[in-house]
Amino acid sequence: MDGLPTTLVPLAGGHSGETFLAEVAGEQVVVRIYGPRSAWRGPLAPEIDAAVLGLVRGLLPVAEVVEVRRPQPARDLPGLLVTRRLPGDRLDRVLPALDASAQQRLGSALGTLIGRLGHMAMPRAGLFADPDLTIRAMPDGAADLPSWVARHEVGLGWVKADLERLRELADRAQSLLDGTDRCCLVHSDFNPKNLLVDPDTLEVTGLVDWEFAHAGSPWADLGNLLRFDRHEPLEKAVLASYAAFMPGSTPGSTSGSTSGAPDDRLDRARAADLFALVELASRREQNPVAARAHDQLLAVARAGDLHATGQATPRRRA
Repeated sequence: MDGLPTTLVPLAGGHSGETFLAEVAGEQVVVRIYGPRSAWRGPLAPEIDAAVLGLVRGLLPVAEVVEVRRPQPARDLPGLLVTRRLPGDRLDRVLPALDASAQQRLGSALGTLIGRLGHMAMPRAGLFADPDLTIRAMPDGAADLPSWVARHEVGLGWVKADLERLRELADRAQSLLDGTDRCCLVHSDFNPKNLLVDPDTLEVTGLVDWEFAHAGSPWADLGNLLRFDRHEPLEKAVLASYAAFMPGSTPGSTSGSTSGAPDDRLDRARAADLFALVELASRREQNPVAARAHDQLLAVARAGDLHATGQATPRRRA
């Protein structure tokens, strides 16, 4: 590809404003332009994303990389990643029309995908620093949930009582996570808007937007997927499929489970997802997903229950 396509159509679904649909030589491609929103990731972000796609290609339904470019600040050119467009419709558009049977079929496929991610072992938790996927340390405060909550308390802007409830919940949730001593590849945005499915066969045809991929908890993607969409048939099928995919027993588990996924896996998934909920909630005015995450986190904190839901009304500082 010698240059950018002349026509770029913004892709719906995300909030980056940096992903576009285009046509090159009669073929549809997806163009990711690494603009201001991606600046925090540094100039190697396009190559890191391409490397992650190369790592999982053949194991997960991801797009083939067509071209990758580093940014050229001297020429005012941003970094660029071009991939072939994957077939299918976004799951968030397909899911509302599915009956219980269809949800079960789809849930089984999604649980298997998360299981595959859980098998991609990483030596330690951290972010990818370069195209070799060297792992660097997590950001300050990300070592555990209590520290993560403390880092984001100002951004949350909650009254003292709600913050205290959240601290108590973070302590209990961290105890759940401490029982898992391994790391794996985490997509970190494994939700219906980033999943493509064939609406007729319900085959999962794509997992897109890997910009937040890192080495971390095997429960994180499970919690992300089941964060908002509490469809019982889907949820049960995801959990059962994930458990069936994980062979052997969990070291130190007292759950009596014969699989690698303990019986309290949904609790652990919700606990792991608190990291994302807290971060999103601290910037709730930026987009609707962050606002929804804030309301859910507030409901969870007030109920003292990881599984709580609700559209809570935020209380600001007195």
